[in-house]
Amino acid sequence: MTALTWLNAEAFSAFGQHVIWSDMIGNTVGLVALALGWRRSVWTWPAQFLSGLILVAAYASAHLSGGVGKQLLVIGVALWGWRQWTRGRQQAQDGSIAVRFATWKERGALVAAAAVGTLAVGGLFAAFPSLSWSPWADAYIFVGTLVAMVAQARGLVEFWFAWLLVDLVGVPLAFNSGLAFSGLVYVIYLALVLWGMRDWWLRSRATAPVLEGATA
Repeated sequence: MTALTWLNAEAFSAFGQHVIWSDMIGNTVGLVALALGWRRSVWTWPAQFLSGLILVAAYASAHLSGGVGKQLLVIGVALWGWRQWTRGRQQAQDGSIAVRFATWKERGALVAAAAVGTLAVGGLFAAFPSLSWSPWADAYIFVGTLVAMVAQARGLVEFWFAWLLVDLVGVPLAFNSGLAFSGLVYVIYLALVLWGMRDWWLRSRATAPVLEGATA
C-alpha cells in the first residue's frame, strides 16, 4: 500500500459519514495552524504548509478540483506568509507579530480580488464540469481562502472576517462532498475565528501607534 492509498483509506465511520485519514490528519494540522495564527506564532505557516500537502489527497479523492487548487495555493502562500512574518516580527513592541486593520484601499482591493477571482474560477469550473461538481461554491472557497491567507500574511484583522465568510460555505460543502471531518473542523474553525477575531481586534488597537509608521 502506497502512502497516498493509505491517506485516502477510511479511518472510521460515524453517523453514516466515512472519514478518511487525509481528511482527518490534514484538517487537524490545519486546526493547529489556525490556533497558532490566533497566537500570532510564526509556526502557523509551516503548519499550514503541512496541512495543505496532506489535504491535496483528501480533496482529490472527493473530485473537488477547487479544493485541490486551494490547497496548492495554501502551500505557496504559506511559504510567502512565513517569509512575511519572519521579516516583520519586530514591528510590535513586544517582539510579536504586529496586527492592524486594513485601510479602505486595502479592503477594496481584497473585496475586488475576491469577486473577480470567484467569477473567473467559478466560470472555469462551470465550463468544465469534470473539474468540480459544485463549481461556484468550490470557487468561492478557493478564492476566499487565498484572500484570507494574504490578509493574514499582512497582519490584517480582516483576515478573520474572510475566514468567517469562507466557513459559512465550507461547512455544508464539506459534508455534501463526503468529507465529514472537514465539515466538523470547519465548525471548530468558526469558534476559533470568533475568538481570534476578538484577540486581533484588541491587539490592533493596542499597537495602532506603532503601526502608523510601518511600511507595507
